[in-house]
Amino acid sequence: MKTLPRSLMLLGPLLLFLGLTYILPFLGVMRWSVTQPELGLGQYATALSDPLILSVFVRTLRVCVLVTVFSVIGAYIVTLLWVRGSPAQRLVMELCILIPFWISLLTRAFGWLAMLSNRGILNSWLETLGIINEPLAMVRNEFGVIVGMTHFLLPFAVFPLATAMRNVDERVLKAARGMGAGRARVFWQVFVPMTATGILGAALVVFVFSLGFFVTPAILGGGRSVMVAELIYLYIFQIPNWGLAAAISVLLMLTVGALMVLLMRITNPEKNNNA
Repeated sequence: MKTLPRSLMLLGPLLLFLGLTYILPFLGVMRWSVTQPELGLGQYATALSDPLILSVFVRTLRVCVLVTVFSVIGAYIVTLLWVRGSPAQRLVMELCILIPFWISLLTRAFGWLAMLSNRGILNSWLETLGIINEPLAMVRNEFGVIVGMTHFLLPFAVFPLATAMRNVDERVLKAARGMGAGRARVFWQVFVPMTATGILGAALVVFVFSLGFFVTPAILGGGRSVMVAELIYLYIFQIPNWGLAAAISVLLMLTVGALMVLLMRITNPEKNNNA
């Protein structure tokens, strides 16, 4: 009698746990999407044709793209100082990367609300300095949502970038300098292209995470910048329409799954080339 491979035996409990906590509930959501309130694909047709739902999807994609761009740019600067900076810069950047993980998402969202609200710290300072005459609208809109989400997701973009930067061959950079290229040219034409895989990986990680954000848009958006996760919540607990909420959830999960497949293909180019 053949015994199971040791690796499979070790992974068995984890696979069982993932199946019970992720796959089984997702199958239940899929069943709701085609059975509530009646059997069929009507909820998917509604989700893909209703102007309100489509506008929320468009807003979600717009916000997620902007958050991804700002997060990756900010993370690139932070990672550059963390990987290639002086010892003091590395220590400061490491603290800036790790400390946000110790603060809950809810605390950070309310912190930004206190900072950006009409009577918040930032508007009060600007009014005191005479820079503005009336408060700037920085919350209960997309601006506040983008700021809060970028602040939360920026550290997650650091790690793919750090891996790419640490894998840069220093001999290539020295060769470029030896051929007369300046520091700026070496950075933009040699270093950045060599970290392109990290940039793409960081962008996909941030974009996938941002698609399912709920707490930050709900608090900083104030109900005026509803995103997909908040819309699903509304269809479940307030309207309610569980079948439509399930259909939207399945579409969102399929989008996330497709992006994760793309992420694996980008971060494992050698494996895909061998295949």
